[in-house]
Amino acid sequence: MTLLTSLAILPLLAQGTLQTGPDLGKAEGRCRPNERGPALIVSAVGLKDRTGNLKLEVYPANEQDFLADDNVLLNAGKTFRRVEVPVPAGENPELCIRVPGPGRYGVILLHDRDTNHRFNWQRDGIGFASNPSFGMSQPDWNEAIATAGNGRTRISITLNYLRGLRGMQPLD
Repeated sequence: MTLLTSLAILPLLAQGTLQTGPDLGKAEGRCRPNERGPALIVSAVGLKDRTGNLKLEVYPANEQDFLADDNVLLNAGKTFRRVEVPVPAGENPELCIRVPGPGRYGVILLHDRDTNHRFNWQRDGIGFASNPSFGMSQPDWNEAIATAGNGRTRISITLNYLRGLRGMQPLD
């Protein structure tokens, strides 16, 4: 390969560089005071305790993109939104997350009890829109869909925690 060819390829390689970091999708997902437009107001039901963070994420509503790597989704121009906050006080805290427009989205809520930004199935809680039961396996993408309207759309997500041999289930 000649030097000229190598230099011509550099801009193409730079365009393919993936974004990375725990803040991906947060600016796009954050609701702002008095803002109108499509958003999900998610009530977190069944928290085990008030430790750690709640992390709410929105994905495209299709099998290949649901729970896909956030870097890949954003670099492909696809929907990915994230809101992460310390667990708020109150019985059923609410989180607001903006979505690009009215429509269907895959939605997941994580209770990261030790704030390490990694899901630990033995310690952390997890829930999906539509509140499917899933035991020891991830639900199908179409069981985790919420439909957002033109304004604020309210949904509830029940968190599931490891319950011994019964797998991931809501607390009693």
